[in-house]
Amino acid sequence: MTKKALIILFVLTTLVSCGNYQQVLKSKDPESKYNAAVEYFNQKEYNKAQTLFDDVTSYYRGTERSEDILHYLSRCYVGQKVYSMAQEYYETYIRSYPKGKYIIESRYMVGYCYYIDSPDPRLDQSTTNNAIKYLEEFLDMYPDSDYASDARKYLDEMYDKLARKELYNAQLYYNLGTYLGNNYESARIVASNALKKYPYSQYREDFNFIILQARYQEAVLSIAERKAERVQETIDEYYNFITDFPDSKYRKSADKILAQTKKMQK
Repeated sequence: MTKKALIILFVLTTLVSCGNYQQVLKSKDPESKYNAAVEYFNQKEYNKAQTLFDDVTSYYRGTERSEDILHYLSRCYVGQKVYSMAQEYYETYIRSYPKGKYIIESRYMVGYCYYIDSPDPRLDQSTTNNAIKYLEEFLDMYPDSDYASDARKYLDEMYDKLARKELYNAQLYYNLGTYLGNNYESARIVASNALKKYPYSQYREDFNFIILQARYQEAVLSIAERKAERVQETIDEYYNFITDFPDSKYRKSADKILAQTKKMQK
């Protein structure tokens, strides 16, 4: 680095460290602004860095530096925890530089930003589904990437969240009982479908117990012509349940269901 370049770098660093942000912002020199933006970024002052990068974006458009600026802007929004904006900038990078030097990071970060913004499982899960989509696409393209391990972990969490939403739905139907129809059947169907869709979910035991409870309630409320059939279905469901979960946290409740069902059978 030349002596002149060292002096310029020292002056820029001094300006940034002394807090002369407004002076840098008013500068007409895009190179000075760019270097100051990088310095602010390195100091984790992401808001100031983002503003300066935005100011020089048009000047460097179409140049080699344009790719770096777009990448810096994406990371500035991550640093500010504005993940929806970060995701948009990363997607812009992917469209603009499909073979760029930051493409692997950018493809991963789109999925990561959706993952971070994924809401409570009781809410709409469109963002969660987007996280799954982009993380799966990333793993298909870069299965051995440095980001792959985290991507798989986040995918597991997102699928788990979707399963938890189904659990809430099944519990809601069960709690509604016979309000405006046979909600026990709906609870059973939701739980059964969730088990098929998420066979390795940590909520397998909960889904299976809801199915057992719903079977029992349907037996209790059954018309005479179908009572024997539904009683037997409940008993079968009980044995399926304790076979899969012999030490279940619901074992006492399940045993009580069996005892009451056998009384109905007699």
